Amino acid sequence: MGRYVIRRLLQMIPVFIGSTFLIFFMVYALGDPIAALFGDKAPDPATAARIRKDLYLDEPLWKQYLHYMGQILTGDFGTAFNGMKVTELMKSAFPVTLRLTVVALLFEILFGITLGVLSGLRRGRSVDTSVLLLTLIVVSIPTFVSGYVLQYLLGVKWGWVSPSVSPAAPFDELILPGLVLALTSLAYVTRLTRTSIAENSRADYVRTAVAKGLPRRRVVTRHLLRNSLIPVVTFIGTDIGALMGGAIVTERIFNIHGVGYQLYQGILRQNSPTVVGFVTVLVIVFLLANLLVDLLYAVLDPRIRYA
Repeated sequence: MGRYVIRRLLQMIPVFIGSTFLIFFMVYALGDPIAALFGDKAPDPATAARIRKDLYLDEPLWKQYLHYMGQILTGDFGTAFNGMKVTELMKSAFPVTLRLTVVALLFEILFGITLGVLSGLRRGRSVDTSVLLLTLIVVSIPTFVSGYVLQYLLGVKWGWVSPSVSPAAPFDELILPGLVLALTSLAYVTRLTRTSIAENSRADYVRTAVAKGLPRRRVVTRHLLRNSLIPVVTFIGTDIGALMGGAIVTERIFNIHGVGYQLYQGILRQNSPTVVGFVTVLVIVFLLANLLVDLLYAVLDPRIRYA
């Protein structure tokens, strides 16, 4: 297992370099950070040249990238155009989005897997049909529609929850935003679990466990569910990074100053250091989540072993 982890970590290095270079290239080569910095007021050529030199923008793109990677290795992600260090923005944004992601993942795991198991065990019955219809409706509704509707009904009209989130963003205020963020993924988890349960329920090892006289609960939890969760875990693991980076709409609706908010502001104002810095960290999150998923395979299925 240890050698496998080391080998996977080494394999992540070229993936990380390739991904970050593409991000760096798209942000810096396809736009002018100096023009974005000054907006409509164009600076005089001498000032623009001095700023380009200070920001290392007068060098070729590959040298700019090497300089940026050297900064990252020292923990320096650059300075935003408003004068704040990108790392300071990360310190305030990532904990908020991490809490929001945890709430969304809990909804996916608790409700998605539960509904999927109930639907898979009752394939073709009314419960299965109702769950499939409900998930189809959820998938079809855009996040900004479901977000505003739930915010109005639960927060404004009925007053069950706060319609917006305070700057501290405690867990109790993130329940509704977490549900909105998780809705689409929850529907996919439900359908994926349902399909996996329905297929594995006809497997030989399940019939053998039933023939041995094992209790139904043990057959489902110890045998059927563990083997059926492998594709579900794969989806949830890759969804972690998507939730953290794709929360732009949800954070805008509920006024959450997290990663999505900072990315939105960075793109809107063409704040290149902010966009590149935050996306670089999200790449690391994606890679680590994929590694965690691979390691969980061996926990769910004892037949899987890593050399």
